[in-house]
Amino acid sequence: MTGTGDKAVEIRLAERPHGEPTMANFEIADVDVPQPGPGQALVRNTWLSVDPYMRGRMSSAKSYAAPYEVGEAMTGGAVGEVVESNVDGLAAGDTVLHQLGWRSHAVVDTDNAAKIDVTAAPAPAYLGVLGMPGLTAYAGLFDVARFAEDDTVFVSGAAGAVGSMVGQLAKLRGASRVIGSAGSAEKVRWLTEELGFDAAFNYKDGPVADQLEAAAPDGVDVYFDNVGGEHLEAAIGSMNLGGRIAICGMISQYNATEPQPGPRNLVQFIAKRITMRGMLVGDHLDARPRFVEEVAPLVGDGSIRYSETVVDGVRSAPQAFLDLLAGSNTGKMLVRV
Repeated sequence: MTGTGDKAVEIRLAERPHGEPTMANFEIADVDVPQPGPGQALVRNTWLSVDPYMRGRMSSAKSYAAPYEVGEAMTGGAVGEVVESNVDGLAAGDTVLHQLGWRSHAVVDTDNAAKIDVTAAPAPAYLGVLGMPGLTAYAGLFDVARFAEDDTVFVSGAAGAVGSMVGQLAKLRGASRVIGSAGSAEKVRWLTEELGFDAAFNYKDGPVADQLEAAAPDGVDVYFDNVGGEHLEAAIGSMNLGGRIAICGMISQYNATEPQPGPRNLVQFIAKRITMRGMLVGDHLDARPRFVEEVAPLVGDGSIRYSETVVDGVRSAPQAFLDLLAGSNTGKMLVRV
């Protein structure tokens, strides 16, 4: 039981950002630890996820997810330990995955928390390689982009939680060549020397089109887009006949205050018969059992490697999010509560 006077911390949206978010957009509030009602459990969060999609929810614009409300606590993926439970099937000490992050304590309903096995994989892995980013990579590559053996695959944002999985899954399934772009020489080395990418480049070193053409002289069959903008235009230019593009994210445009120009070479879709399709992981939840069955053993035996950038303290969550948008993470960005 939690005692009277116990305090919790939650991160609220203080004001909506215009352009690039700043610390002024967040409020860090000390509140009483909430109490669970019937059919609810109190969870002490241990790990929080910060993700690029959260930038869109800070805006009031209509999108696929409801915007955060100004003055209210934000939400996101989290893992925590059950402290007190009024739910059959959940007991104190159980570890659960839920969507009430951005706070130290959460009251969850039975339908909104899933018990996880921390003996099979570390708890934070369920927010990254075995969580939403992993499933995004799996469904995007295989179900949306229709990857086939011997394809040449290009992935932007390749050192992030999703992109790093895309490249490794493609290699394990028989890609003829996997190329990634990232934002630093250190990330490029990680992709090629540790994750097995055939080639990678730092997009800050020169025009993406030139670097991609050099890395993929025989063209690209699948492009997994996390960045948009110059990367998307370059990928279209390098696409082979029948190429497929999965649009997962466009982080280069998330802070834009004006509409951004589209690729200038869309005419190539005609002659090359290119297919481009947007994706949301929420449309592919039916693939999760297949994903876990196939990928969990690969994570367990080291066939798939992953990295986590960890920031300590729930009060550090806003800065971790800003750092994520700035590309300072390698792999999954996590907050250790």
